[in-house]
This record gives sequence, C-alpha cells and structure tokens, in this order.
Amino acid sequence: MKKIIANFVLFIFGWKTSYLKEYHSEKCVMIAAPHTSNWDLLFAIAVYWKEGVNAKFLIKDDYTKGLKGRLFKWLGAIGVDRSKNNNMVDYAVGLFKETEKLVLLVPAEGTRKRVKKWRMGFYHIAKKANVPVSLGYLDYENKIAGIGGLISLSQDIDKDMKIIEDFYKDITAKYPELYNKKIY
Repeated sequence: MKKIIANFVLFIFGWKTSYLKEYHSEKCVMIAAPHTSNWDLLFAIAVYWKEGVNAKFLIKDDYTKGLKGRLFKWLGAIGVDRSKNNNMVDYAVGLFKETEKLVLLVPAEGTRKRVKKWRMGFYHIAKKANVPVSLGYLDYENKIAGIGGLISLSQDIDKDMKIIEDFYKDITAKYPELYNKKIY
C-alpha cells in the first residue's frame, strides 16, 4: 500500500528517484537536506516508501497524539516530549540500541529557515551509535529525490563534514534563499 501511495505522489508531482541498493542500510542516520519547506517531508517519505525503507523521524510529541497522531506515526514519527530536559542525541542513540533496524531521518538544519551552519546532532548520533550517515536529498531544480551516498564516519570531523558539504553544494532547495550551502 505504501509503495503504491509513494509512486502515485512522485508521479503526480513529477519527481524521479535515485536510491542505489548499495546505499541501503538497516541502521543509519539519514540526513534530510535541504529542508526549506513542509513539502520536503512528503517527498522524502515517498522515496523511502518506494524503496521499502521504513524511515523514522523525531517530532514534538503533540503531533503523535490523537487522530493526527495516528497519521504522523503511520508516516514514521516518533514523538518526543520537549518540555523535559532531554538530550536528543542520547535519546536517538538509545533508539538505535533498542532496535534491529532503524533509519532515522534528521533534518540537519533543524529548521526550514536559513541557518549559518547545520546542527551537528546527526553527526553525534551516528558517531555514538556507530552507524553510517546516509546522504538524503531533495533537488527541486531537477526534481530528483534520493540518497547520494552512505558514509562511515572517520575520526576527523572536519574531513567528514567536508565530504558532506561537497555533496550538498549542488543540490537546490525548494526555497534556495533559505538554504545555506556552507554547512560547517
């Protein structure tokens, strides 16, 4: 059912996908970038469903309650109570330890607004959980959504971030003025 919905959404909006089998991973932190629009979630989820990937994402727990909560959970949402003093990195690492399979979608910018640099939570989660980072992208100019690589992090954060930044420099956001290509 999800695959049919995904193919329909991608077809209606004219998107193509690129997700090579070698980039599939049962456990990884998947960067979701650029993130400048609410439409990003729809297209990202469609790509994963088309590929049979059960991607999850963290969201305010308000979104996972009531009727709308059923929809968000079906989409892959994991509710987080932000009113408590939570360490999101440790929480996410715990999720990786508790499950055999987890593809955790993380919008590295942390917002749809323009930022000076990315938040590094995705990196610290992957490092602490000892899982690779997957380079998820939505290129609105070419209408291609997919995964551009799977990176095992080294001991050199500058080197790792340079690789990631180089990959995303040619990707066009829905609202390019809100996307800073200098991420680190």
